[in-house]
Amino acid sequence: MTSLAQFVDDRLVHGRAYFSREEAQAALGLKPDALAAALTRLIKKQRLANPRHGFYLILRPEDQVAGAPDPVRWIDPLMKYQRFDYRISLLRAAAFHGSSHQAAMVFQVVVPKQLRNFEIGRHRLQFLYQASEAFAQVNQPDQLDQIKSETGFAQVAGVELTLLDCARYFHKAAGINGVAQIAKDIGAKADPHKLAKLASAYENSSVRRLGYLLDRAGHARQASALEPFVKKAKTALPLDPAVKPLIASLAHAQQKVAKWKLVINEPVEIDF
Repeated sequence: MTSLAQFVDDRLVHGRAYFSREEAQAALGLKPDALAAALTRLIKKQRLANPRHGFYLILRPEDQVAGAPDPVRWIDPLMKYQRFDYRISLLRAAAFHGSSHQAAMVFQVVVPKQLRNFEIGRHRLQFLYQASEAFAQVNQPDQLDQIKSETGFAQVAGVELTLLDCARYFHKAAGINGVAQIAKDIGAKADPHKLAKLASAYENSSVRRLGYLLDRAGHARQASALEPFVKKAKTALPLDPAVKPLIASLAHAQQKVAKWKLVINEPVEIDF
């Protein structure tokens, strides 16, 4: 009878460094308790890691120091196992598109379902929720790119989606200044028509925030594509809604940018 260790080795030989409990059960024919015990033994020996219930990563010697391989190598099969569509976005996507200022300390994934963040080894995975209707509208093949790894491909937000995601979830993307730098670094690569089309699925305040930051970065064509969204806004909103003036009476003195109907309550700094 094939052992779990032999099954694991065979998977690696065939270039698949992951498996599900169901696949192991079908291949080995073990009773559930025996399989669970065998899995636990290999996890303790650092041969396996278990990022989600029922899904296992096979650790090669070079993976054992970090406790797991780079998530780009296994996020696609994990999400397929859980039957969720997804896209890698924010800091990892910005770095993929050329924003060298961004050191992605967390692996961020946009999904149409509330999922729990988790850590595995030295890796932190953060799941950002987008309402299913908006997600379905934008998460289309022609709006996504692919990150290639030695184990296959993973879906990553295209430039336009990366910019919009960063503007929407800006507190998760190194704050306003982090997004401003991303807009400067990769904004010129964005197709203005695509950007405007995708922006219709995002909150108006996020679109105006991105338009302002693209304007500040000198990407006039991309910023202009978002100007029509300003007409839909009824009132000026703070650039960063979480920032409150230390003295309430000074709130009126904050800079207002009529072009984007924004109150600039947070200084914006960009490295040129």
